[in-house]
Amino acid sequence: MPLIAITLLSPGDFVGEESLAAVLGMRLATATAVSSCLALKIGRDEMIRVMHEEHAFLDFFMKFLLARSMRVQADLVDQLFNSSEKRLARILLLMAEFGKPGEPESLIPKISQEALAEMVGTTRSRVNFFMNRFRKLGFIEYNGRIFVHKSLLNVILHDQMPDDHTFKPGVPQVLPGRPKRRRIKQTVQNWTDAH
Repeated sequence: MPLIAITLLSPGDFVGEESLAAVLGMRLATATAVSSCLALKIGRDEMIRVMHEEHAFLDFFMKFLLARSMRVQADLVDQLFNSSEKRLARILLLMAEFGKPGEPESLIPKISQEALAEMVGTTRSRVNFFMNRFRKLGFIEYNGRIFVHKSLLNVILHDQMPDDHTFKPGVPQVLPGRPKRRRIKQTVQNWTDAH
């Protein structure tokens, strides 16, 4: 089974935390370093011991787990409702850490278009097309490394870009004699307005 890139981790992140709840010996995730890094391996028994004895660490770890859970939910909604162009824009912004407190790091870690395509759920050629489009519109600069401008938020926050050529799936139209579709359309509209 081929490996699929799900996300990139930041300094201070945990990986493999599901091993605390999973069956021993069963590995649910794999981490691969894409740049030089330093990782600390904590055994399962030691992690459980520290969580029981160090309440400050338990609070810190629980906040991390909740943030990770919310990110996974947001990723799922993104995959279900957004075009691949918007998904790529979101991933680039997350990698540049826009929206976090403090000054964002606009130069993202070195990553291949193949890895971005896996994370977006599309082909490398589509990622290449969107990257060139973002560069022409001045949203990003790249020559080996990608520099993300805050203006890339426009792709996510607004339905249209300059000379919009993105694919947007439409909401099913209401057909005569089919009131159920009207309710579905209204539900989708209410959800869209709320988010």
